[in-house]
Amino acid sequence: MTDSSQNSKKPATQAVTSGRRKEWTEAVVNPPVWRASTHLYDSVADLRAGLSSNADGQFFYGRRGSPTQWSLADALTEMEPGAAGTMLYPSGVAAIACAMLAVVKPGDEVLLTDSSYDPSRSYADAFLKRMGITARYYDPLIGAEIGSLFTDKTKAILLESPGSLTFEVQDVPAICSAAKEAGITSLLDNTWATSRFFPALSKGVDISIVAATKYIVGHSDVMMGAATTHDKYWTRLRRTAQRLGQVVSPDDAYLAARGLRTLEVRLKQHEQSALTIAHWLKERDEVGLVLHPALPDCPGHEIWKRDFDGASGLFSFQLIDGDEKSRAVFIDSLALFGIGYSWGGFESLALPVDPGKYRTATEWTMKGALVRLHVGLEDPDDLIADLAKAFEHYNNAL
Repeated sequence: MTDSSQNSKKPATQAVTSGRRKEWTEAVVNPPVWRASTHLYDSVADLRAGLSSNADGQFFYGRRGSPTQWSLADALTEMEPGAAGTMLYPSGVAAIACAMLAVVKPGDEVLLTDSSYDPSRSYADAFLKRMGITARYYDPLIGAEIGSLFTDKTKAILLESPGSLTFEVQDVPAICSAAKEAGITSLLDNTWATSRFFPALSKGVDISIVAATKYIVGHSDVMMGAATTHDKYWTRLRRTAQRLGQVVSPDDAYLAARGLRTLEVRLKQHEQSALTIAHWLKERDEVGLVLHPALPDCPGHEIWKRDFDGASGLFSFQLIDGDEKSRAVFIDSLALFGIGYSWGGFESLALPVDPGKYRTATEWTMKGALVRLHVGLEDPDDLIADLAKAFEHYNNAL
């Protein structure tokens, strides 16, 4: 259920106006919070009629949502060119898991990028394995050659571009083209870029997934996932989510929609500040490679330049001589960068990452120690000063 007039609007305008239908907002700017488990009918006849409809905008039961959730789903659909609908989930991992279950069955095989987010790997290696579904991994830079890995059992590919630890940018159009030719479904974890910087469906992806917890919400106070797809997969995606009882609370949907309204300005600030810091880090003697897709020496940079409309605030960098102990000193010495999982909120974060233990199709050979930064909305000069002090402590620890 999308408003076709949204397609002609610029992304910033879409983020502000999408999902705000008159029938859901009435006389106020924001859709109200509809807290309801039970929806009432005027008659038994209406109750029976309700069984024949399964679409957002039709009251049925709280598990299928109400205007608060529908408006958010509608907004995310409007912002993804070519989309037929969006399902909401209580986390990004739930979105990945349920979307995958919508397209595979026992006996199938799935391919995952070797740079996959660890929970995606755990889900594939443990849960899908129990269902009789085989997971295999591929080099994230394989591009069109991925066709050489297909077997008769290959039914889905889970991409993540860029990888959220090591930031290889995949040739998504080439991979999805090969998948389509072979009748294989492509799913993309698009959390890093969102549809704002990478309109996934228009690049050939079948199901675009985001951990809305991150940039959509933007304020580190809600867990949520979303999967958006076109007509071919919409019914399967929706029915699978419903059969698995997936629902988000109206309060969380309200907060996510509120975050969405400022997505444009937040992403631009994250991008600008992160690039400022990435360039500063490149000049540090202690730093080797800076894994930021917008920098020329990041694997897949040329593809990023070709396919993306911007970069977000998440990237990694190499401490050339660092080990686990000195890296811990560096991170512990930061005052403005918190230590914690997730990203996409207003606050900056730092995390030690060790990609080697998550690799199976490729070998991680980078020496030293890797640190992942999420650059928030603080003044970049203050963040740079914080990093500079941490380097002093780091050098003393070597």
